[in-house]
Amino acid sequence: MKPIVNLDEVVDFDDVEDNGRYCSKRALFSGRIGARQLGYNLTVLPPGKVQCPFHAHRGEEEMFLILEGEGELRFGKERYPIRKHDVIACPTGGADVAHQIINTGTTDMRYLAVSTLAEIEVCEYPDSGKVSLWTEGGSSPGLRKIFRAEQTVDYYDREKE
Repeated sequence: MKPIVNLDEVVDFDDVEDNGRYCSKRALFSGRIGARQLGYNLTVLPPGKVQCPFHAHRGEEEMFLILEGEGELRFGKERYPIRKHDVIACPTGGADVAHQIINTGTTDMRYLAVSTLAEIEVCEYPDSGKVSLWTEGGSSPGLRKIFRAEQTVDYYDREKE
């Protein structure tokens, strides 16, 4: 396994999102270069589109390096213009570090995304009041759930007396 990849040669976009304003394609190449504790992907975000809903991670920290294009970073309650060669840090936490990348330019935005990999991850979505959780499978099937935060129940709900 070669531990190097040239981003100009990354062409296998294996994670494509096409859902209205949420439209992007990502080439996930971590395994291809032997990464074990970090996730790497090249993301292409078309003009006027958003990569994913506004969210905050509790387990995985992310970093983005803008390679081409310009746009806007939503981060907590703030908005920041972003452009080529900007490096963005998205630490773990709650709504104060929730983030979202928006292409406000007229050409595709391309960026390198790097994140730590957590065996158990929880994401919060402040705009929609959702929470997601997932686990890696290991020897058993993984768990992936998304639910509305207001559906909180008592610890003993549905437990037999």
